Amino acid sequence: MSWNAEIDELNRRISLAYAMGGPEKIKRQHDAGRLTIRERIDAILDPDSFHEIGAISGKSEYGPDGKLKSFRPSNCIFGRGRIDERNVVLVGDDFTVRGGAADATIHEKQIAAEQMAYELNLPVVRLVEGTGGGGSVKSLETDGYTYVPGNPGWDWVVANMGQVPVVALALGPVAGLGAARVATSHYALMVKGQSQMFVAGPPVVARLGEKVTKEELGGSSIHCRNGAVDDEVESEAEAFARTKSFLSYLPSSVHDLPPRTEPTDSKDRREEWLIEAVPRDRRKIYEMRPIVEAVVDKGSFFEIGRLFGRSAITGLARLDGWPVALMAGDPRIYAGGWTADAAIKVTRFVDFAETFHLPVVHLVDCPGFVIGTQSEKSATIRHGARALAALYQARVPWCSVLIRKVFGVAGAGHSNAERFQYRYAWPSGDWGSLPLEGGIEAAYKSDLEKAEDRDVMLADIEYRLNQVRSPFRTAERYSVEELIDPRDTRPLLCEFANIAAPLRKTGTASFTMRP
Repeated sequence: MSWNAEIDELNRRISLAYAMGGPEKIKRQHDAGRLTIRERIDAILDPDSFHEIGAISGKSEYGPDGKLKSFRPSNCIFGRGRIDERNVVLVGDDFTVRGGAADATIHEKQIAAEQMAYELNLPVVRLVEGTGGGGSVKSLETDGYTYVPGNPGWDWVVANMGQVPVVALALGPVAGLGAARVATSHYALMVKGQSQMFVAGPPVVARLGEKVTKEELGGSSIHCRNGAVDDEVESEAEAFARTKSFLSYLPSSVHDLPPRTEPTDSKDRREEWLIEAVPRDRRKIYEMRPIVEAVVDKGSFFEIGRLFGRSAITGLARLDGWPVALMAGDPRIYAGGWTADAAIKVTRFVDFAETFHLPVVHLVDCPGFVIGTQSEKSATIRHGARALAALYQARVPWCSVLIRKVFGVAGAGHSNAERFQYRYAWPSGDWGSLPLEGGIEAAYKSDLEKAEDRDVMLADIEYRLNQVRSPFRTAERYSVEELIDPRDTRPLLCEFANIAAPLRKTGTASFTMRP
């Protein structure tokens, strides 16, 4: 009277599911230098923590006796597991089964994964390879009809952008809906030389007369520089490690607060070399990233999107153990000026910080928007205006440190001028409506045209204006709140982080983050 026979059958079907696409397809996956989905699950999750849902779903064929004749598992695998003891939802594509194509998937599983993440307030990690449940023309013949395209369950994908951390790893060739699932995330990675991403692959593009390889069409060198994907890594192991690091700065959902780690670095640490980090000669550049590393907890800076919008540096860091979102200008790239790409990067990052209740620290060196014909063609002012809107909408605690240049509309975007200015400035600060070097020619044009000796007059004007350029005069008028010794930056930022910590509020932001 027992159910042993049924349990035996269940275990047999689970074994068939674990066989994936079979030995030949698994070997092909390994020969390409890629892990199988189940190997990836074991690599990214805590040991023995994966609880799979719908393992025996797939396509079956039965014999005349009603017994299972053949079974092909669904190429979507999902369930819950733990990363560093935190519960997460993991959903991945099995490329060994029909290359991850739609005719071998069960889209209800992908929907269930996103829905589970949303309703249980759990981060979701997507391991994407193939079309990720997207289209395949073979399905037309097997289904016997064509259909009007739709993206079932996409509401959950979009909703999760404002609810839980979403990480997407492109771990092989990714096309169509799979590419959209990678881009619709808070943090997306590609493996250099192994991952490619495109709306449609080379065989389809070839019909347009464009013959390209997968790498030429959609390698990481393209998408990590156009903003579609955040970062490229050298291996799948590195992708998994960065995923864990990224999640460590974030709450499990917007209904929690980012967790503090036990401080391992003195909040009173002062780096002596900061007193000479910025050259006195304004024409000379310097390195911003060492300054970032010097003021945050040692080894805590996790940069995001280094290859895109490069004049703006963005990333996560810790101050006295508290997670913060950190932005900075990079004076090596357009002197830190905002391009259209940099503005897009800033918009997305500020929205991200607002979504997950991360206080913002902004180390400012921005001479304004990058100017010129290319800048105008790129609609820099449109994207810049969106960045300013994001910044003014944000309500998370905010601290700015004016390192050097702060000019024009983009420079004004270092903080929301309508809020209390929790702001410091270094003695190297240089600010105004536009730099003197470019503004004198315009402001004194008629005087210079009438001068007997134009160069002498220009030198005299520069001398007079440089007298009032001193940041001390700005501080005298309370146009900047505090001038500080650069070596005091870390202690002051740690103080900010501790003041900001109890001000953070849980819940959904007033605006939902978009891809």
